[in-house]
Amino acid sequence: MLEHFCECYSNLSGLILCPVLGSITPLFIPNSRIRPIRLIGLCASLITFLYSPVPRIQFDSSTAKSQFVESLRWLPYENINFYLGIDGISLFFVILTTFLIPICISVGWSGMRSYGKEYITAFLIREFLMIAVFRMLDLLLFYVFPESVPIPMFIIIGVWGSRQRKIKAAYQFFLYTLLGSLFMLLAILLILFQTGTTDLQISLTTEFSERRQIFLWIASFASFAVKVPMVPVHIWLPEAHVEAPTAGSVILAGIPLKFGTHGFLRFSIPMFPEATLCSTPFIYTLSAIAIIYTSLTTSRQIDLKKIIAYSSVAHMNLVTIGMFSPNIQGIGGSILPMLSHGLVPSALFLCVGVLYDRHKTRLVRYYGGLVSTMPNLSTIFFSFTLANMSSPGTSSFIGEFPILVGAFQRNSLVATLAALGMILGAAYSLWLYNRVVSGNLKPDFLHKFSDSNGREVSIFIPFLVGVVRMGVHPKVFPDCMHTSVSNLVQHGKFH
Repeated sequence: MLEHFCECYSNLSGLILCPVLGSITPLFIPNSRIRPIRLIGLCASLITFLYSPVPRIQFDSSTAKSQFVESLRWLPYENINFYLGIDGISLFFVILTTFLIPICISVGWSGMRSYGKEYITAFLIREFLMIAVFRMLDLLLFYVFPESVPIPMFIIIGVWGSRQRKIKAAYQFFLYTLLGSLFMLLAILLILFQTGTTDLQISLTTEFSERRQIFLWIASFASFAVKVPMVPVHIWLPEAHVEAPTAGSVILAGIPLKFGTHGFLRFSIPMFPEATLCSTPFIYTLSAIAIIYTSLTTSRQIDLKKIIAYSSVAHMNLVTIGMFSPNIQGIGGSILPMLSHGLVPSALFLCVGVLYDRHKTRLVRYYGGLVSTMPNLSTIFFSFTLANMSSPGTSSFIGEFPILVGAFQRNSLVATLAALGMILGAAYSLWLYNRVVSGNLKPDFLHKFSDSNGREVSIFIPFLVGVVRMGVHPKVFPDCMHTSVSNLVQHGKFH
């Protein structure tokens, strides 16, 4: 009976259609009936989350080929089809996506009094687009779906943002990602003219000349570097986080930043191996500069959200060092921090959201001594601070340590700079926790003292479980990814 269930429901199109149906249904309900709108959105997201691990049951980790492949003829005359599939690299990113959306809806539960159904629709449409990104096996649609994700995020920041500059931040976020991706579109068109198709699996077996590889690699780099983001095209991220609502920051930190690194793994590295080897010193240089620069910049910030945002840039650039290290330790290790990054910064943004809901400020200088008035939140905040420091036993450590091992085999100086960035990360994480939680209360600025309630604590618990589970017993992740990562290393001629 279980096998019949899996055969019927492990198809990937059902996983995509569920949030689409959930986003359409509230549109037929009046805004005055906010309770059923909330429940429909939450139920649709929970069903999608419970549905997402089903492919894992039948997943064959012994093969690197895409599994559960589905196709739909879209533009047959141009040989462009709607291809869906999954491999060991993308499997857990889909589960992470479906995990975060119910959290975002729960976080905005009390703030849905205005534009409630639009809020639900924006997040569920965003979920559909993000799932499609990780499932897509067609190059043109691999461009279309990531470039569609900023549209609902633009609305989320512009409508439910928290400050006067939210419109500027929304436009900055949208334009940065759009302009960078135009070069990617040119690269896809060039591949289409050479191969006659946009099928990713066929393109991976196509031999490109070295000169064409370099051109295509640069074009794709212009798109993916903005999404990571890498220095100097990272300015949009802190601004977007500061102006976005708490739920917007959670999903922005959790998933879209992975589009760039996932694009490198899916597109640039396996398709253009010679150009990748030539560009590795350039990537190492940019990433090392970004880690040190953003770590030092973080310690100078006065806004809690900006501190976490710059910290995210440092962690994601450590991931790029691992991806471009030509060995299994570096590439395989880079995937685990991406998954961890979907949990730790998202949870830290939730902590900041709890503080902002009570005190209506995110400036560090107004906080202090919260351990005496908010012990539950202080304990939770400390747990995720340890994870942000990559402490042993947490999800961050289990991924970043292999990255250092892989990078050291390639370039010991880059590995040393990356390790220095981790030390700086521990320094600013402890500094932030000490400023907010320890010391004396500041009653002149903070007046309403109430600890995290039951709903807020219940939202944090899944994050705590995920961080500890990945840190203590991570075996399930490399077991599923190993064959795909090994194939990527061999396909990229990195051996």
